[in-house]
Amino acid sequence: MITIIDYGAGNIKSLQFALTKLNLESCVTTDKATIKSSNAIILPGVGAFKDAMDALEQLELTETLKNQANSGKPILGICLGMQLFYETSFEDGEWNGLGLLKGNVKRISSKVKVPHIGWNTVKLHKVNPITDHVNNHSYVYFVHSYAIDTYQDDTLIGSTEYGGKVPAIVQKDNVIGMQFHPEKSGETGLQLLRNFGEMIS
Repeated sequence: MITIIDYGAGNIKSLQFALTKLNLESCVTTDKATIKSSNAIILPGVGAFKDAMDALEQLELTETLKNQANSGKPILGICLGMQLFYETSFEDGEWNGLGLLKGNVKRISSKVKVPHIGWNTVKLHKVNPITDHVNNHSYVYFVHSYAIDTYQDDTLIGSTEYGGKVPAIVQKDNVIGMQFHPEKSGETGLQLLRNFGEMIS
């Protein structure tokens, strides 16, 4: 069972539909016991970083998510959910994230149109199980105004170009982030979610 964290940050139905299509059982929840008993976690998200962290705090889920990630359980962050994995965001201030990954989040370069909306290619930087059967430079669907700015080089699996290099897929052990929306990214997105499912014991 994959638990999808429902903290009011959107697009959960399309994500659950994609998982169902892949025969991956999931439930949408904020219940700590359900999260702890699950085999994997997905943290989706659209909207503002601070609002999302405040919602997780109010639901008393920040420590649960940290503990579950630290226990080795597969956890996937999508779009804003990926950004929440990092230490700090500079979105309308300076805010602490979950700190599961080292680095910070900043606004996309003003050299390009913000937000970054639409299809863009992902360059794969290394062989990794999460990108099995995914072609280099495949198109995926992005919607975001902020992106990972600093990060550990060895965590970068795939990037896109938009006003500079934008981390698109990151991984450190069981913690995986995708800046784009795999549930809206056609067959490539389904394959990435299928690969995440393969990580689950």
